[in-house]
Amino acid sequence: MTRGVTIFAFNNEQIDYLAMAAWSAQNIRRHLELPVCVITDVDDPERTKAFDQVVVTESPVTKQHRYFYDFKQAAAWHNMNRSSVHDLSPWDHTLVLDADYVVASDQLNVLFDTNQDFLAHDRAIDASGYPPFNDNNRFGSYKIPMAWATVMCFRKGKTAQLIFDTMQMIRDHWEHYKQIYFIPEQTFRNDYALSIAMNIVDGHTLSMPAIPWPLMSLTSHAQITQLESDTYRIDYENTNTNGKVKWILLQNQDFHAMGKRSLGAIVANNS
Repeated sequence: MTRGVTIFAFNNEQIDYLAMAAWSAQNIRRHLELPVCVITDVDDPERTKAFDQVVVTESPVTKQHRYFYDFKQAAAWHNMNRSSVHDLSPWDHTLVLDADYVVASDQLNVLFDTNQDFLAHDRAIDASGYPPFNDNNRFGSYKIPMAWATVMCFRKGKTAQLIFDTMQMIRDHWEHYKQIYFIPEQTFRNDYALSIAMNIVDGHTLSMPAIPWPLMSLTSHAQITQLESDTYRIDYENTNTNGKVKWILLQNQDFHAMGKRSLGAIVANNS
């Protein structure tokens, strides 16, 4: 059974996701010793030489724009084809990572050794400890528990196919599902689609297995600086710091960098 990592990378006018994915591929090989596939619309061997496999496909058609706080403006958000990963990934056992997920340890290798056909995070936390992510871990008026599409690990087969097919159905009929679950946001999110899909496939029991640790995250309000290969300084200010800027160090800790400007600067500095 083949194992590998797959990353989606569709650039917009503000963010070079392909460059982020290429930088991430180096970290993945260093820590996880796994091959990396990129799914992108960039058909340029020079720009995709960092990857072991390249799947070129059309950029998902979207009218959606997402506001990026660190850029202080909205940009096109080409992120609606995550459900195609079951068909597009070349691996039998696939770890799907966001391009802005930073691999700084070998912890994710544990997921390949479980007997589960599909795993995702069911809880995210902020690395600074504040603000609490409680509101982000549930969505809609019914406060459905969130399943995060940032990291997914699946074996190709019936369970994963059902989840991804259901995600695609939800995407294609987003207005309908948005009304059913009373979701106020207009923008489609893979996290919402995955959460609803897993709930449907599981018979609405909310009992599907999950990755057994929280998704470490940094909001776009945090400033990330790389000090060494796997050491990052996080400067942040929030209502809990009384207007003062505080900082923490993350060392050998994987995390989701929701602030793309800081991560983009790190990637550019390492290119």
